[in-house]
Amino acid sequence: MTSAEKLSLVRQEMDKLRLDAYIIPSADPHMSEYLPARWRIMAWLTGFTGSAGTVVITRDFAGVWTDSRYFLQAEEQLAGSGFELVRLHIPHTPEYIGWLAEHLPPFSRIGYDGTLVSLALARKMKESFRKKDFIVTEDVDPVTPFWDYRPPFPEAPAFEHPAEFAARSIREKITALRDRILEAGCDTLLLTALDEVAWTFNIRGNDIPYNPVVMAWGLIGREDARLYIRPEKVPEELRIRLEATGVQLRDYDDITGDLALLPDGTCLSLSPSSVNISLYHALSGSVTVREGISPATTLKAIKNEEEIGHIREAMVKDGVALTKFFRWLELTIGKEPVTELSAARRLEAFRAEQAWFHGPSFATISSFGPHGAVVHYSPDEQSDIPLEVPGIYLLDSGGQYLDGTTDITRTIALGEPTEQQKRDFTLVLQGMIDLAMARFPEGTVGHQLDILARRPLWEAGLNYGHGTGHGVGYFLNVHEGPQSVNPGKTGATPVPLEAGMVLSDEPGLYRDGEYGIRTENLVVVTRDRETEYGTFLRFETLTLCPIDKKLIDFTLLTPAQAAWLDDYHRMVWEKLAPRLDEEHREWLSRKLEG
Repeated sequence: MTSAEKLSLVRQEMDKLRLDAYIIPSADPHMSEYLPARWRIMAWLTGFTGSAGTVVITRDFAGVWTDSRYFLQAEEQLAGSGFELVRLHIPHTPEYIGWLAEHLPPFSRIGYDGTLVSLALARKMKESFRKKDFIVTEDVDPVTPFWDYRPPFPEAPAFEHPAEFAARSIREKITALRDRILEAGCDTLLLTALDEVAWTFNIRGNDIPYNPVVMAWGLIGREDARLYIRPEKVPEELRIRLEATGVQLRDYDDITGDLALLPDGTCLSLSPSSVNISLYHALSGSVTVREGISPATTLKAIKNEEEIGHIREAMVKDGVALTKFFRWLELTIGKEPVTELSAARRLEAFRAEQAWFHGPSFATISSFGPHGAVVHYSPDEQSDIPLEVPGIYLLDSGGQYLDGTTDITRTIALGEPTEQQKRDFTLVLQGMIDLAMARFPEGTVGHQLDILARRPLWEAGLNYGHGTGHGVGYFLNVHEGPQSVNPGKTGATPVPLEAGMVLSDEPGLYRDGEYGIRTENLVVVTRDRETEYGTFLRFETLTLCPIDKKLIDFTLLTPAQAAWLDDYHRMVWEKLAPRLDEEHREWLSRKLEG
């Protein structure tokens, strides 16, 4: 069926359910960013494959709300589908709520699947819709009845994150979580986000592309710890290990009934942004709910010294793979056909040579020329184009290793760049360096630092529409909260940066129809110094890969920026050269010297 035919069938089901509007968020029951195939409803229905978006269908309108990262992609993929692109003004905000309140008459009936809507979002809708006396139905699904061959629940087995890499035992993590919830005056913790569950129980999986997580829930009480997961997904050896640590294994679907049976007087800690409204409604009225950022989120965001040591090693391996890739590209381009897709596959092959490689950490953004202006472009067989000289090539990629998660963007010139390209690249680089050099007092939140990365672009009347930095997991999700460096109005809860947090530093600039530029390194927050004004923090750069000097206008760099670049390239050489053979060392030396 075409998207237009599917839309017609959805509207027929809506008529049977007497719905005036139906909302489909990009979510699974755990509010994940990337989704198992079973819950990629938006992509199946509309053809739009971006990782962020919301579908709203009324009797006479169908739209997909998404942010500026996906505008160009959504325009192409939604063409002729019957769905219109609706551009978000502020990323990560449910602007469709106001649109519905404005466009539908009073007493309209709004529906959604409550397993795919968070408690926080459901409350926002309820508050806004109350003004128009909308009737909200939270348990309807007009899509599944005609979705033949819908993908099944993920079947891949879970596996243990080896103790040599996990750094903290299950018992240590559960004890730390108990201490946190008891300090907050509670006695039970509900874990709903998949990365929280994976971190707590030192398990990983392959249920979601790129994110090594497994579909599961967790419930931590004063005396017990329960892991809710389908039994067939737990190999016998893993089951024995979990039970030996005191973890009770329960079926994935038992979570709803067990929440309903929590004893009177239980104080349950949960995160309203990751618990779905259907699960929340399972709680009895005798349970006290304490809401906030999950202590599992904050604890796993702060990596200890052992974890940071492993991450540094993963960065070295990643740098070796990237060095081999960029040398291969330089020697091959113009002699053999190289396309966006073949380049991405070759990079993955180089990463696969490294120890403990598990797979990419996201779909590689291998984008040449105009495709670079599509912020989250990922090549496929239909969009794939050759890399040619001259041109600008933007490569945003990452790897999952048992000892760390990487994410790096490099933009290189194929042939000689233009003066405009060099100026654009240098302004972006200046912002990346200025943020990397930041020193700031404890208590600083990410949006207070965002201007450092944007200032060189702003002074030139330029800007970019995405965030500057996201948290990164430890052999977990490449996008991990709660830390970030973003403009203030993104919908994210401001969280102070703390030593041990890993973030990306990735300003960019995009010229529609011409090229895109982004330079990204990962950094870890470290202690800087103590003064009479308190404790100060700084960033340590983790990523190891040359920055293309051919694209730099050195007359624009300040002395401090030029010194940072020299120091960075010196570090790249010291870390990578011992791992390379003579041919690759010679190539790396030439690139670093410029």
